[in-house]
Parts: sequence; C-alpha cells; structure tokens
Amino acid sequence: MQRPPKVARQSAAQGVRLALSGDWTLVASQRLEEEGRRIVEEARLDRTIAIDLSQVSQLDTAGAWLINRARHDLARRDVAVTLEHARPEYSTLLEETRYRAFAAPSRPRFNVIFVLLADFGESIVDALREFYRGVGFLGEFVSSMMYVAANPRRFRLTSLVAQIELVGFRSVPIIVLINILVGGIVAQQGIFQLLKFGASSYTVSLIGILVLRELGVLLTSIMIAGRSGSAITAELGSMKMREEVDALLVMGLSPFEVLIAPRVLGLVISLPILTFVADMAALFGGMLVAWWYGGISPAAFASLLKEAIALHTFLVGIIKAPFMALVIGLIASMDGLATQGSAESLGRQVTSSVVKSIFMVIVMDGVFAVFFAAIDY
Repeated sequence: MQRPPKVARQSAAQGVRLALSGDWTLVASQRLEEEGRRIVEEARLDRTIAIDLSQVSQLDTAGAWLINRARHDLARRDVAVTLEHARPEYSTLLEETRYRAFAAPSRPRFNVIFVLLADFGESIVDALREFYRGVGFLGEFVSSMMYVAANPRRFRLTSLVAQIELVGFRSVPIIVLINILVGGIVAQQGIFQLLKFGASSYTVSLIGILVLRELGVLLTSIMIAGRSGSAITAELGSMKMREEVDALLVMGLSPFEVLIAPRVLGLVISLPILTFVADMAALFGGMLVAWWYGGISPAAFASLLKEAIALHTFLVGIIKAPFMALVIGLIASMDGLATQGSAESLGRQVTSSVVKSIFMVIVMDGVFAVFFAAIDY
C-alpha cells in the first residue's frame, strides 16, 4: 500500500528539523509537489534546517528532484540545509539528481547587414557546391551509360519498361486533365481580351503557339518533377537508409546501372510522349472553349490552327522534353542517394529534389527560349 508523502516540522537543538515520511515517488505526483513546496514554506523563517529522511519508505527520481529543488530554493535564501539519516541508495539518488542552475549563454551581437551578407554568401557557396556535385553526378551517369553501351547484357530492359509504365502510362490521366483545363483557361482569356479588338480568331494562334512551344512541355515537366521526381528520391532515399545501396556495392553491382539508369532513361523516353499527349489535350480544351465562348467551330479551329503553326512549332516542345527529363532524373537520384539515416533527412531531400527540379525546369525552358529565338527556329 502506498503511503502519502508528508513533511513534519520538529524542534531541534540547533535550528529546525523537517521529518519526511511516506513514499516520495511519482505515483503521488500532485501530493509530492505540494509537500515539496511545503519544505520551503516551513523553513522560510529559519537559518538552519535539517531534513530527516529516516522515515522515507520509498524514494525515486521525482521525489529526489523535488527535495533537491527545495534545497536549492532554501540555499538561495541563505538557509543552511543538511540531510540526516539518508540511506546509501538515497544519497546516491540525491547526488545524481541534484539541482543544477545553468547560466544562459550570452547572445553574440552582430551587425544585421553583415549577417544578411553572410547568409547570402553562404547560400551562393551552397548553390555552387550543389552545382559541382551535380556535374560530378552527371559524369558518373554518363560513364556508367557508356559502360552499359559497351556491354549490352548489363542493360536492365525489364526495369526500364517498368519505369516507363510508372512514369509515363500512369501519369497520363492527370497530365490530360491538367492540360485540358489550362488550354481552356488560355482560350477563354484570349477570347475575352481579343474580342475587344474584333480579333477573337487570333485566339487559335495564341493557343497553338503557346501550348506547343511552352505550356505543354513546361506543365508536363513540372507535374513529372512533383510526381515521379519525388517518388524516385523517396525510393532511393529509403534504400539508402536501409543500407540496400551498400548491399548492392558489396555484391559488386553498380547503383547507377541497377537503380539510376532505368529511372532516368524511363523519364527521358516518357516525357516526350507525355508532352505530345499534353499538347493534344490542351488544344482539345482550347477548341472546346473557343467553340463555346467564341463560336469557333472545330473545323474552323483546325483550319486556323493549321495556318498559325508549323512543324518546328511542335518540335520545339518535343526537343525540350528529353533534356528536362534528364535534369529531373539526375536531381531526383542525386538527392535520393544523399539521404542520411533519418526520416527527417528523407523528407528534406524529397522537398529539395522537387524544388530544385522545378527551378531547373523553368531555367532550362528560358535557356531554350533564348536559344531558339537566336537561331530563329
């Protein structure tokens, strides 16, 4: 049976004795707090206090810590506190749980401008370091592909087909839905704005050129970066955490050949196909909205579209797709293999992979736009 903790004040030859009794354990936590505060209240007017532990039947870490806290509070009031009749195990526990006051470290003072400049410089250095690591990773990938090309039996066709299914085939519904909506939105806004000038028929040219050259491949790449790029990073990161990548190295297998090559090549093959599907879906959505809002029939839409675009307009988007797929695959794989042994690291690498992939896709789209404009293509 548990005995409640108690504190009894007794007179002594020198000062006051506080006799503690009962079970000073966590089970009686509320009563323990009250009795701990009572020790301080009973001794607040005295200068010498003796705490008698002879009647304490049980003592755990919670009780020892409360007794030490009371001793600390009394010492701050210049009250001398001694312990009497403490069992050896109680003395050890009280020593291990003695109350320690930690001084708060002084906060260094920095100039705000210097701190901002230092953070900016650190970000630049980190970006350059990531770029250097990415170039090195690309070199390893190219070297591995050249070795596989020289030894075709090492190529894993089954893994490649599986990745094409995961990245390409299963992404078609969401790609079609997104691009139908985007094509319809572009057509609606184009009709509303061009109708003011009596030039609503130019909406077809706007949709055709914008979708085929820019929006189709850009939206598809962003969707694949968020869907498949994050999945690749999570898969490789989980394998790295479970030391499966190290197991491949021990067995004499290259992670680039077994894990990275099928995923990157699957992206490179799938993204142009998905871009074509996205282009057709966006044009279909734009045709429906143009028919509904602008009164442009499907036959008239097709005729105007044929006059507005040429083969190179379509090829611009298709040419961009493999390069964007390569960037997405390499970034996703690199961040996946950079995962450390914690779930926090995995989440951080997945987030970093998606952000960097989307950023690089937009940067590459801008570079290609400048390049094609320079060569008048």
